[in-house]
Amino acid sequence: MAAALKFENVYLSLASQAGPVEILKDVSFAANAGEAIGIIGPSGSGKTSLLMVASGLEAPTTGRVQAAGTELSGQSEATLAQFRRDNIGIIFQSFHLIPTMTALENVAVPLEFRGVGDAMARARAGLERVGLSHRLTHYPSQLSGGEQQRVAIARAVTAGAKILLADEPTGNLDQDTGSAIIDLLFELKDRDGATLLLVTHDRQLAKRCNRILEVRDGTVHEERK
Repeated sequence: MAAALKFENVYLSLASQAGPVEILKDVSFAANAGEAIGIIGPSGSGKTSLLMVASGLEAPTTGRVQAAGTELSGQSEATLAQFRRDNIGIIFQSFHLIPTMTALENVAVPLEFRGVGDAMARARAGLERVGLSHRLTHYPSQLSGGEQQRVAIARAVTAGAKILLADEPTGNLDQDTGSAIIDLLFELKDRDGATLLLVTHDRQLAKRCNRILEVRDGTVHEERK
């Protein structure tokens, strides 16, 4: 099975007032196409930084990252932005919807950036997939937290992302709503054959994934389920 994402001896150091701080240390792992990987670990251990590097939003200090058949290391910002647009779906804890746009417009924007001619029709279909056909013209402020996260998921998957990166996607939701969102995320991932990296503090949720990676002080260890 082909690797959708591969880290090879990745280090990430970031500048601070006290000098360089090592965030990731010699990280190597591979995620197969269609696989779900749960990423756990204490706050500040490097989980979010791992997703940032996987998406090309943060360049590793040393090491190699390949995603969706593309070598990310050494690429220009413009090339990386186009790569993310075409291959990566990112789902944040805090939704990151554009407040002045409707749910339909929020989902359509990435499609329009890709030059998709039927962006609005595809966005409408995406929102129907997440159960929001009755909320197309509502603005984020008019939606519940769970509905906003559904819009964010629709935005991520409708653009045809091969890799989904979810950073504590239920952190701002109550337990029942969060469970429904996770069920939806896994359902769409399986239907589309996407690879999922799911950062979570919930070990039981991580166990729903094919594998679990634990991040400890910038190092990554595979955990037996």
